[in-house]
Amino acid sequence: MPQPTATAPEAGPSGLPRPSAPGRPGTPGPRPAGQGPRARRRRTPGRGRGRTAARAAAVRASAGAAVRAAGPVLAAYAASTALHLAMLALLRRPARGSVQDHLLSWDARHFLSIAADGYPDGFSRTPDGELTGNELAFLPLYPLVSRAASAVLGASAGAGALVVAHLALLAALFAVHRLVLGLYGPRTAAFAVVLLCAAQPMGIVFAMGYSESLFLALAAGALLACRREAWLTAGALGCLAGLTRPTAAAVALAVAVAAVQSAAAGRRVRWRPVAGSALACLGTPLYLLWVGDRLGRWDAWFRIQQAGWGTHWDAGARFAGFLPDALVRETGWVPVSTAVLVLGVILLTAAAWRGPGRCVPGVLPLAVYGTAVVVLALGQSNYYHCKLRMLAPAVLFLLPPARALAAARPRTAAAAAGGAALFGTWYGASMLATWPYAV
Repeated sequence: MPQPTATAPEAGPSGLPRPSAPGRPGTPGPRPAGQGPRARRRRTPGRGRGRTAARAAAVRASAGAAVRAAGPVLAAYAASTALHLAMLALLRRPARGSVQDHLLSWDARHFLSIAADGYPDGFSRTPDGELTGNELAFLPLYPLVSRAASAVLGASAGAGALVVAHLALLAALFAVHRLVLGLYGPRTAAFAVVLLCAAQPMGIVFAMGYSESLFLALAAGALLACRREAWLTAGALGCLAGLTRPTAAAVALAVAVAAVQSAAAGRRVRWRPVAGSALACLGTPLYLLWVGDRLGRWDAWFRIQQAGWGTHWDAGARFAGFLPDALVRETGWVPVSTAVLVLGVILLTAAAWRGPGRCVPGVLPLAVYGTAVVVLALGQSNYYHCKLRMLAPAVLFLLPPARALAAARPRTAAAAAGGAALFGTWYGASMLATWPYAV
């Protein structure tokens, strides 16, 4: 029988025979063509393109959602601004100035003074030597941003202040809409921004040369960052809010509550939520320390507030004394309406805690923020006719009516929201045009 013919091993590069891989135990044989790692990657040529297409689709979907969300916000901003300006033009008294003069009245004059000339070097006194208020009572972020805007635009300080206020209002509406959208859905979010900028009685303050719109943008941004667990961003926004208004203590408290919730859910303490909470607390204390160092007294800011506006913390005693007088003895429309509307804010804030919306996950920081704004506004001894303006950024008390409108029939909801917007814009314009004192 013929024997099998042995095949000579293939020569290697050195001329010596190449060892046969299968003849060595544990050594894999030569891979068939198309079976190596690179070949396996080549066998699925569409995988990379598929992932890229999926990412592009996600980006397009996110952009589409943002465009759809922008519609209600831009419509609410445009309609409310037009209504506020039309009401103010209709009700203003020419002897008291133009529409722009009204929008830059009262506290706006202090912000413009800071933007133009900076802060004074010391206390201010009357000719009789009595201590009085000055611009050091007002926190620095809004006038500094207004000055930068006027320089960039080449416009007046007043124009820069109004541009900043309106851009901040747009940012605030987008942030509030996104926040409420994630908690309650698109209809409630749409009605919330309408009530915020148009229907609440002093919503006009967001279109004035005041710091409320910038404060609300920063506060809502901080709450939104907490929902996304962007803790350092939330802390930075809270710190900036503290350089805008002292009410930012409410923002710091809300960030801390969100951080505690996150730690409880994860059953461990992480450094980012702690750092964000600490950062959110810094803004206002840093400014108060700066004022104290500038004037040589640690309580300088508090003395200026008391001397200029009679403002100190009295746990609401002065306002509690005002309520029965306004409801029983007063005959003027401003004190009576202020008392009724503030009581409405208190009841709606309580309803937000007791209603079905309280069980929505993630609503607690917003509830804490809104309640703290109400407590801080009513717990001070300042003028009663400023209370509604100070309550404007609270947001929380607007959620029960926004949810009710979202659940109503479309025609009923549209009629109710339109009527509320007409009332709110009329009320704010009347306060600016006819009331002789600061708002």
